[in-house]
Amino acid sequence: MNTQNNNILTPEEQRLEADFKHEEYWRRWGPYLSERQWGTVREDYSEDGSAWDYFSHEQSHYRAYRWGEDGLCGISDNHQRLCFAIALWNGEDSMLKERLFGLTGSQGNHGEDVKEYYFYLDNTPSHSYMKALYKYPQSAFPYAELLTENQQRDRKSLEYELLETGVFAENRYFDVFVEYAKATAEDILIKITVNNLASETKILHLLPTLWFRNTWSWNEKSNKPILKKINPGLIEANHPTLGKRWLYFPETMELFFTENETNKQRLSGEKNTSAYVKDGINNYLVNGQKDAINPNMYGTKFAPHYILELGAGETKTIKLRLANSPEIRQPFDTKFDNIFQTRIAEADEFYQRLSPCKMKDEWRNIQRQAFAGLLWTKQYYHYIVEDWLKGDSTQPQVSENRKNIRNYGWIHLFNDDIISMPDKWEYPWYAVWDLAFHTIPLAIIDPGFAKRQLDLITREWYMHPNGQLPAYEWNFSDVNPPVHAWGTWRVYQIEKEVYGRQDRKFLERVFQKLLLNFTWWVNQKDVEGNNVFEG
Repeated sequence: MNTQNNNILTPEEQRLEADFKHEEYWRRWGPYLSERQWGTVREDYSEDGSAWDYFSHEQSHYRAYRWGEDGLCGISDNHQRLCFAIALWNGEDSMLKERLFGLTGSQGNHGEDVKEYYFYLDNTPSHSYMKALYKYPQSAFPYAELLTENQQRDRKSLEYELLETGVFAENRYFDVFVEYAKATAEDILIKITVNNLASETKILHLLPTLWFRNTWSWNEKSNKPILKKINPGLIEANHPTLGKRWLYFPETMELFFTENETNKQRLSGEKNTSAYVKDGINNYLVNGQKDAINPNMYGTKFAPHYILELGAGETKTIKLRLANSPEIRQPFDTKFDNIFQTRIAEADEFYQRLSPCKMKDEWRNIQRQAFAGLLWTKQYYHYIVEDWLKGDSTQPQVSENRKNIRNYGWIHLFNDDIISMPDKWEYPWYAVWDLAFHTIPLAIIDPGFAKRQLDLITREWYMHPNGQLPAYEWNFSDVNPPVHAWGTWRVYQIEKEVYGRQDRKFLERVFQKLLLNFTWWVNQKDVEGNNVFEG
């Protein structure tokens, strides 16, 4: 398809253009929340570099993250100061379902492996409309069974999957749809729809959760943000750099406030800094610990509690709204639903224009969900290697040994960006080789973002002074195939073909940096001098 002969931009293209010109920041909010922050190199402060073991899935419920956040079908701003995601409880699980479960590299018979069922259904480049589906079993989630059975299998055996445990038998599960629609760049409408697939009445505890990434526990000089109740259906989120936002929600009997801080007593036996900790909501609801939430209605983590009783096949919807104004008088009137309908229609128009040729509905749906997967897999990635190696002044002193284990040659590296991930659970870190391939399909729907990804990796706070591109956090010095130049050229060609634009400045800018990378290859990986690089 070529849009150069059609100068009328779709509403989605108008949003992207406004964002590019810095007139409206449509990309500030998006699906930037990781699906797994635990078990990553960024969170690893161990002496021997055992990232999978240092920060486990179990600890993720009560231990604050240093470098990012994770959640279920969630969103955040582009610096992940404020986050929103859903939490669920079926009344049977031993803990709230706040994030996806999976096996570590050593636990899975084929390595790390997420053991959940979730689907990216729709998304637009500006994230003006997003939709995802999570399937939640109504019986206790078989954490131990999945772990034990997979550990008993060798590499030649098939993986033991959640479906095989029987928890979905006779449709005993909930479909939980999460949708977002932006009324404006700073007014986000949220719709959570729960369907009981079982043949009998079931209860689901729904906890839409708003929280701040913990940026205050690592430095004595950091200012702490606050969430506080304004009225029974409105809370205020006040952050030193993000400013104020307000979350509107239907009134309910229980509002839970706690702190996004480590439960030190549970982690190491130390006395807690605060009476209210990261797993406070879980401890109140699941464990019956009535002093685990703040009765004064403030904190850094918040959730209203909805008890949904659903008959066989019944569906119920909860609406919320995250906005930059406290003056919305009727946040959930007919305009709310109209905005959703408008954004869905605009998404249809955008994707129809990208693929105007005749296509079976099934194929068109596959293509659109593939694009949705790309867009949902954007993630906020934060990693400052020098600070990570030194450790934090408020935390126990790090071992000298760890400073020579990983990435010590990359102290210039300063990552604080939205980056396309290989996968937000199994590979929630950028890989420069993969990223070049991601940009090819991204260029079809959002060439601006694709170009920024390629440009970003060549900037001086990413690229090594010697010209090497950072591989991935497990070892930035690893050698990957030199595909960045190819990706840059293909993105240039795709934008020219699809949109009729030729961004030669982008091509020249990246080319100049890739000359440095070529020199590194020649000096380091071409020992015979014949321009054939070794990997």
